[in-house]
Amino acid sequence: MSDRIREDTARRLDRAMGSLGTAAMARMEERLAWYRALSAEDRSWVGLVAQAGIAAFVEWFGHAGEGRPTPSIEFFGTAPRELKRSVSLQQTVDLVRIVVEVVEAQVEELAAPGGAELLRHAMLRYTRDVAFAAAQVYAREAEARGSWDARLEALIVDALVRGQVDDGLHSWAAALGWTSAPVVVFAGFAPDEDPQSVIDGLRDKGRRIGHELLAGVQGDRLIVIVGGADGVKDAARGVVSRFGAGPVVIGPEVPDLHAAARSARAAIAGLRAAAGWPDAPRPVLAEDLLAERALDGDEDARAQLVENVYKPLAGTPLLDTLATYLEQGTSLEATARLLFVHPNTVRYRLRKITELTGYQPTEGRSAFTLQVGLILGRLSVT
Repeated sequence: MSDRIREDTARRLDRAMGSLGTAAMARMEERLAWYRALSAEDRSWVGLVAQAGIAAFVEWFGHAGEGRPTPSIEFFGTAPRELKRSVSLQQTVDLVRIVVEVVEAQVEELAAPGGAELLRHAMLRYTRDVAFAAAQVYAREAEARGSWDARLEALIVDALVRGQVDDGLHSWAAALGWTSAPVVVFAGFAPDEDPQSVIDGLRDKGRRIGHELLAGVQGDRLIVIVGGADGVKDAARGVVSRFGAGPVVIGPEVPDLHAAARSARAAIAGLRAAAGWPDAPRPVLAEDLLAERALDGDEDARAQLVENVYKPLAGTPLLDTLATYLEQGTSLEATARLLFVHPNTVRYRLRKITELTGYQPTEGRSAFTLQVGLILGRLSVT
């Protein structure tokens, strides 16, 4: 008896498939704002998925007692991959709910006499399995997309570290949706954790504080690229704590990802040279490690010191004043005696040196950096 009721109900469902699909589309148009916002092409694909879902239910219902206990979910393959990016999992659940409501509203008319309860029970089971199927589809897509994004992220970080900035870098960044500016690069040591867990944690932190973030673990080194921060201090917020023990060096802020190779180069050079300043703050600017970087062989730092320290003073009495002041152990009186000038003249010249170079000769770290810049400048003209 129940088999005959099922067969009669299946025939009624088959005849009603067209009207059910039309009713489902009308209900979606009425109830779902996200559906109305889709392009005409995507709405058409959603409609085909809904129709295919109804057809799959009818086919499954008619044969549920013939050794086919699991509903078919192949109708999710009806839509192209692009649609899964336009329609979220939550929206897919909304879609399934609408279709179920449409069918439920007509159960009494669709079911053969005595078959209403059978149809409701079948719908409950079918929609439950469809919900799980939808979650699996989106989970697979997210996993595949996550793996691809991780590979792109590693390629971008590696390219910037190597200084290989070309059209490929822009294509990879565009694929990840990177649009932020300015950009700051951090270099430090990786914590003793699973590298992927470290990177995932950094991504989560970046999302929470509104920054775009790329990261890569290369051996014992962790490189983090932060975009869209409001200055270096803002970029450091939430990032520095994710590094392992030891120094964290911040490269200079640059206008975009294309220029980030310069920031990465400075940060990595600073990390190599940071051992020369054990008491450096954490984090420390790569600019504050120019002297150590120059001594470690960083050509960028050497050129910058010559440009910023030696050249502004060359050909002026300021250069001799600085050299004498440093050679005399920063003694104002000794410098004045050797130069045959009043101590106030030395004071005035030291202030001018600070204005021109940004370094204050009377301060220990600045005096050290000026000394290195002075030596490099002399070597550059020999």
